[in-house]
Amino acid sequence: MTRRALLAAGAILLAPRAQAKSKLKVAVFSKHLQFLQGEELAKAAVALGFDGVDITLRKGGHIEPETVAKELPALVGILRKHGLEVPMVSTEIADADTPLTEDILKTASALGIRNYRFGAYKWDAAKPFDVQLEAMKPRLARLSALNARYGMCGMYHTHSGVGVVGASIWDLWYLMKELDPNAIGMNFDVAHATIEGGLGGWIDSFKITGKYLRGIAIKDFAWSKDAKGVAQSQWKPIGEGMVKLPQFFSMVAATPFAGPVQMHYEYPLGGAQNGKTTLTLPKEEVYAAMKKDLEKTRAMMAQAGL
Repeated sequence: MTRRALLAAGAILLAPRAQAKSKLKVAVFSKHLQFLQGEELAKAAVALGFDGVDITLRKGGHIEPETVAKELPALVGILRKHGLEVPMVSTEIADADTPLTEDILKTASALGIRNYRFGAYKWDAAKPFDVQLEAMKPRLARLSALNARYGMCGMYHTHSGVGVVGASIWDLWYLMKELDPNAIGMNFDVAHATIEGGLGGWIDSFKITGKYLRGIAIKDFAWSKDAKGVAQSQWKPIGEGMVKLPQFFSMVAATPFAGPVQMHYEYPLGGAQNGKTTLTLPKEEVYAAMKKDLEKTRAMMAQAGL
């Protein structure tokens, strides 16, 4: 081997290796498995192929806020015993003054859970929006400070609709832009974002999340007309609607986003879509639909390198 070849080989060996981006893990929103508890919930999530569970920690959820100190550790223990992660919990927290907020953060933090879903702010159509924005800022700042105390991040879940704060995403960016993204951020629902901005709006709203992108919710929808001819959004299985998921996942792949990703099932599914504890369809049909959506989602994520 020539001296030049030896030097070239040495350069290759000494060159820093590019680190492969870790694959994103997908959790099921436990609202859609509300008909299962404990061991059954864990076994179903594993059988369906999920990496983890986003636990409903709210009234009527898998964990009631009043019982968080006792029940959350028990459920998390069961899920982890089955190899499942608990990347987040979904709460009804609005701000630091919401009852039991500190109990929830303290308990979740002690279990190593670092993210929780919050939000549901509304606009008052009778008041100037700029005045309302300034009034919301201190609420988020106080919640952010409380989150930081417990090493938690509150993720504001983005919805679509009239009078909904966060529907445009830009209002959330304005509210959060001076806060620590490790303590407060957004849970970006790509379907709701597409409802609000079906052409380019959803692209711009995703980009504006920037460093505040902390979670992603996956679902699909299509526009349809009701009996009166009024256009309405209708939830659909993955790949049967209008959400451009392959494009979206390619955009996600270009960011440092690391999760959590949650699967939502909002289309008619025997009551599972609404968090019912009793189903009107055989469980096997519900599971088959959920598994199909997850497999389609994973295929699109893999194509994007996620």
